[in-house]
Amino acid sequence: MMLSLILARRGVPVTLLEAHHDFDRDFRGDTIHPSTLEIIDQLGLADRLHEIPHGKMHALTLFTSEGATQVASLQGLRTRFPYMMLLPQVRFLAFLAEEARRFPAFHLEMGARVESIVEEDGRVKGVRFRRGDAEGQEVRADVVVGCDGRFSKLRSLAGFEPIRGAPPMDVLWFRLPRAARDHGTEGGFYVGGGRFAVVFDRGSEWQVGFVILKDNFAQLKQQGMEAMQQGLARLVPWLADRVTHLTDWKQTTLLSVESDRLAVWYRPGLLLIGDAAHVMSPVGGVGINLAIQDAVEAANVLAPKLLAGRVTTGDLALVQRRREAPTRVIQAFQAIVQRRLAAPALGDAFRLPWIARIASRVPILNRLPGRLVGFGLRRVRIEGI
Repeated sequence: MMLSLILARRGVPVTLLEAHHDFDRDFRGDTIHPSTLEIIDQLGLADRLHEIPHGKMHALTLFTSEGATQVASLQGLRTRFPYMMLLPQVRFLAFLAEEARRFPAFHLEMGARVESIVEEDGRVKGVRFRRGDAEGQEVRADVVVGCDGRFSKLRSLAGFEPIRGAPPMDVLWFRLPRAARDHGTEGGFYVGGGRFAVVFDRGSEWQVGFVILKDNFAQLKQQGMEAMQQGLARLVPWLADRVTHLTDWKQTTLLSVESDRLAVWYRPGLLLIGDAAHVMSPVGGVGINLAIQDAVEAANVLAPKLLAGRVTTGDLALVQRRREAPTRVIQAFQAIVQRRLAAPALGDAFRLPWIARIASRVPILNRLPGRLVGFGLRRVRIEGI
C-alpha cells in the first residue's frame, strides 16, 4: 500500500490488487516504529494518523521475578517520534488506502485474487486475477510488484524458493479488555515459570501474545482453557481479573513464527518486497517497518524509471542491493534474541543474559538496540517529494 501511495503521489499509474473484500481481516496489530512515522511525516500525514486511537510504547521492558529490566529505549532517539505507535492493522491499511485514493493515478481492486502471471518473451508483463465469479481478468504493468506477505502467491507462481530459518516458537494472539486503572501502563514482555508473553496497548484493549514452543499448540489446547487462564494470571498478575474473558480457543489466533529470505528478489518485470521477499519473525515488531522501507526504496528507484517509460532488470536488482543488508542484519539480530532470550524463557530456569543486564544500566548501550529497532540499519527517506 505504501509503494502505491508514493508512486501515485508522483503521478505514476498504479493498480493495486487486494485479495480481501475489505480490510477487516482480523485483530492483528501493527507496531509502527519511528522509521515509518518519519516516512509518513514526510508525506504530511503524521498528524492525521495520530488522530486514530492508538497506544504508544517508549521502551521494550522485560518483567521477570527479579523485577523490570529495560532492554531497549527509544526515548533518546533524535526524532519527533521517540516511540512505537500501536495501531490495529485494519485501521492502518484503511488509512493508507484512503490517502492513496486522493490521487487519480491510483486504482484499487478489492477482492482480486491473482491466479497466474502473464509472461511474454521471458518477461513478466502483468497478472491474471479472479474477482468474485469473474475469472480471467487481466492487468498489464511495466513492473509487477509482489507485496502479498509471508504466504505470497506471486512468490509461489514465480517459482522462488526461500532460504528458511528455524525460529523455536509460535505465538498465540488474543485480546483482553483495558481497565481505567491501567492508565500509564505500556505493557511489555513477561517471563516466568516457563512461560513468556508480550502485552501491547491497543487503546481500548490489550493485545496479548502468549509465546509457546514450536508446534506445541495442540498440547496447550489439551491442557484446557482454564490452565491457560491460570498461567497467564500468574505471569501477568495485573491482568488476572480479566483472564476469564478468554473462554474459547476461537478467540485466539495462532501465528506460526517463520523466518526466511529469498536469494534473489526479482526476475525481469517482477519484484518482490516485504514479507514476500523476506519473512521476519515477530521479534521487535519490525516486519511492517522493514516492508515500508523496502517500499520507499523501490519507489525511489522505480518512480523516475516508470515515468520515463523504461524499467530494466538492473533497476530491480538495485532495489534488492539497497535493502538486502538491512534485512540480513535485522534477521541476524532477531535470531540472537530468539536463541538467547525467547527459547530460554520457555524453560524452567530463565536468567536474563549478562549483556542485557549491563546494557540496561548503561544509557548509551541501552539506546543501541532501540536505535536498531526504531530505524534498522539506516534511516530511509522518500526522494523526489
